[in-house]
Formats: sequence, structure tokens, C-alpha cells
Amino acid sequence: MKKVAYLRKEKEIVEIDYPLGEIWAAIPKALTSLEWTAEQLDDAAHQVKAKTKAGFMSYASVLLITAVAVDEKTARVTVTAETPVTTITSVVDFGRTRDRIELFFEALAKQLTSHENTG
Repeated sequence: MKKVAYLRKEKEIVEIDYPLGEIWAAIPKALTSLEWTAEQLDDAAHQVKAKTKAGFMSYASVLLITAVAVDEKTARVTVTAETPVTTITSVVDFGRTRDRIELFFEALAKQLTSHENTG
């Protein structure tokens, strides 16, 4: 059987009721809590390219995370994730890219609420 590779891509956009500065400060902490790596960080564009850890029978995903201000108290966070998939890993990996996006937003929410409780 021949192995064929392709990218599985998912995207999610979420508006969060926190100022851009607080969200931007929480993003690297959320990545660290997940043990994911920030490969590129652009403070001016509020953009991060991060890499997840590979799992059993699955490749790591690459996430492009962008934060933009909607107004003073709200920001929009866009996460685009790509995961290389082969014909062999596609069944095991199904839904993993979306799960990783959800894990990121959960970790971000924890960082924001823990900051709120300590601040």
C-alpha cells in the first residue's frame, strides 16, 4: 500500500471579552501550559506560529494564532491549524486538528481567568 500525505486544515475565530494586551500576554503562557512550542512570535502583528507535540500515530500540528483588537475591551483570536496526515494515520488522526484548536482556547481561557483572579 502506498502512503499518501496531505495537510488537514482547520480554522476557528473567537471573539473574547478581554483587551488585546491581556490576550496577547496570555497566549505564550497557554502554549507553555500545553507543552507546545512557539516557533515564531511577532509582537507587532500579534501573531504566533506554534507547534504541538506529536501524538501516538499522529503528527504534530502547526498553529497560526493571530489576535486583533475589536475595541478597547474585546479582541478576536483566529487559530488556523494544519496537521500532516497520511493514508495510514488519517483514521486515527481524524478530528485531532480541531481538538488541538479547542485545547488551545481552553488553555487560553484558563490563563485569562487565573490572571483575573490574581490581579
